[in-house]
Amino acid sequence: MGHFREKIWPVTAILIVLVAVWYVGAVYMNAPFQRDLNKRSGAAPGAIEFIEQTLSQPKPTVPAPHQVAVNVFENTFLRKVSSNRSLVYHSWVTLSSTVLGFAFGTALGILIAVGIVHIKALDRSVMPWIIASQTIPILAIAPMIVVVLAAINVTGIIPKALISTYLSFFPVTVGMVKGLRSPEIMHLDLMRTYNASRSQIFWKLRVPASAPFLFASMKVAIAASLVGAIVGELPTGAVAGIGSKLLAGAYYSQTIDIWAALVAGSIVAALLVTIVGIAGRLVERSMGARPS
Repeated sequence: MGHFREKIWPVTAILIVLVAVWYVGAVYMNAPFQRDLNKRSGAAPGAIEFIEQTLSQPKPTVPAPHQVAVNVFENTFLRKVSSNRSLVYHSWVTLSSTVLGFAFGTALGILIAVGIVHIKALDRSVMPWIIASQTIPILAIAPMIVVVLAAINVTGIIPKALISTYLSFFPVTVGMVKGLRSPEIMHLDLMRTYNASRSQIFWKLRVPASAPFLFASMKVAIAASLVGAIVGELPTGAVAGIGSKLLAGAYYSQTIDIWAALVAGSIVAALLVTIVGIAGRLVERSMGARPS
């Protein structure tokens, strides 16, 4: 319980500071429009009333935290899950492509890492290209993937999942390579002394040693996969998903909806990272690691 308190208090303090800064920023950013509005109407509000007006605009430049919170609550708990305005519905659409892309990316990353560790030619030839591939902006790659796949009648969840795969396989590859190479030379020599085969060294030494590295990289990969799924919804003109909410909000200047969609995406990302972290701890404990 004491350990939990040590973690929760710093997070709470930072959250309070961020919300306070958010309120100040909302007042500052919304003030010019409100002054112009009051000037046109001939109103002359006091300082407190003026601040309240900047924090209650229907289409503010920067919505206040309470406006976003109300929007998230209404579109999460007061809408039918099947409603086009439900954040649960849009989050589920994005989550589907996120999980599929993450699964593809993780499998691809592990396969590439195993090849790089065991085949020196792959280490010298493939790894530089993998690193170079991540220098290309995803906003440039996403439309290309969507257009090419649409030309061969591949639409729907697959293009978004492949964009997620593109972003998620890299951290898994790098983390898994580091993990598979993490056993000390002394341990490798000991396995060879016992006449262990390459497969035995791999499964009994390298794989257990790589587990912490793998799950740490998977946390990064699942978050990147979510970003890829959202970005993948933008060039497709998707009618559902967090990306579609962002597009609709931009078209109709519904900034509160935009921020609410971003909050929904952040919550989904936090849940996914937490699930991966729990899975990592369970796997490590099953391998004999001490609980932290």
